Amino acid sequence: MGVAIGRVYDDVPPGVHRVFVDRLWPRGIRKDDPRIGEWCKDVAPSGELRDWYHHAGPGHHEEFARRYGQELASGEQAAALAHLAELASREDIELATATKDPSTSHVPVIVEHLG
Repeated sequence: MGVAIGRVYDDVPPGVHRVFVDRLWPRGIRKDDPRIGEWCKDVAPSGELRDWYHHAGPGHHEEFARRYGQELASGEQAAALAHLAELASREDIELATATKDPSTSHVPVIVEHLG
């Protein structure tokens, strides 16, 4: 099965199980919005790492990915990653984020660790 990356503000592609993977709820989206699907906030980066990356900027994505990879290897994030891997083994999934540019977000790091 496949894993795609999308934005939570876009429509869900047909036949795809969307999983929202941000720790914070997106602005302007109701809790019952059908574009969300499942919310897996435990796989998102820690608040500390998210704050560091916000201040460091996208030019430090490689270091962010390294640090986030370490977080994905343990604790609640590892369990959440295992849940996503199990979903992806059964069906096509889309990992959705509210980030303006998903390519410099945490989502590609998740996809890399799923593969």
